[in-house]
Amino acid sequence: MPYGLYISAEGAQVQSRRLEVIANNIANVDTVGFKRDLAVMQSRYAEAIERGTASPGTGTINDVGGGVQFHETVVDFSPGPLRKTGISSDVALQGDGFFVVQKGQERLLTRAGNFRLTAAGDLVTQQGYAVLGEGNSPVKVSPTAGPWEIDASGSVTQGSTKQDLLIAKPASLGDLVKVGENLFRSLTDAKPVAPGERAVSGGYLEMSAVQPTTEMTTMIETSRLIEANINVMKAHNQMLEGLIGRVLKA
Repeated sequence: MPYGLYISAEGAQVQSRRLEVIANNIANVDTVGFKRDLAVMQSRYAEAIERGTASPGTGTINDVGGGVQFHETVVDFSPGPLRKTGISSDVALQGDGFFVVQKGQERLLTRAGNFRLTAAGDLVTQQGYAVLGEGNSPVKVSPTAGPWEIDASGSVTQGSTKQDLLIAKPASLGDLVKVGENLFRSLTDAKPVAPGERAVSGGYLEMSAVQPTTEMTTMIETSRLIEANINVMKAHNQMLEGLIGRVLKA
């Protein structure tokens, strides 16, 4: 089989995976606090070099390159734009840090601050997971004690009662892994953000960081790359068919 057929087939597969990542970004263009994914691709050596039977830099036919391969998906943690809602349970973070929520026995992180109050006064996420305060205790607001607000330091104040939201950050953003539902799991211990380093906006939401125009442009580019690789595969197939046909006629 022509080597170029394998290279173009791998190229089409890689671009298809990239297209899936882009499509997921576009699907979450209105998801509060969503962080877009980036598909990272990597060039590969020729097959002989990959197998260790040749060395790179020789300038021979075994050093022509091996196309491209899918390397990993990484998260772009660029902040999204803020939108004012005026709703007491909505809160946005500016700068570093993540809200901490309790899902089952696990504490997870999120930038989505579109919280809500239950009938019992528990502050929870849209999925019903408890929002944690300092000391890892769920944040509660009394339904009968009057109005309440979240101030710029992340304190939930109601009358004389004050609770601090637990805002934490990992040692590196590379330690965070998406686990669905707009939540992240930290592979290392996430440390609380010091009160003086917090920048919290009550009555605001951090919207999705996805830029629709950029994603659509990238989607068109990726679709054309898939088509180009498929056309190369067709050309190699036609060449192979012609060669076999001439051999059989000989």
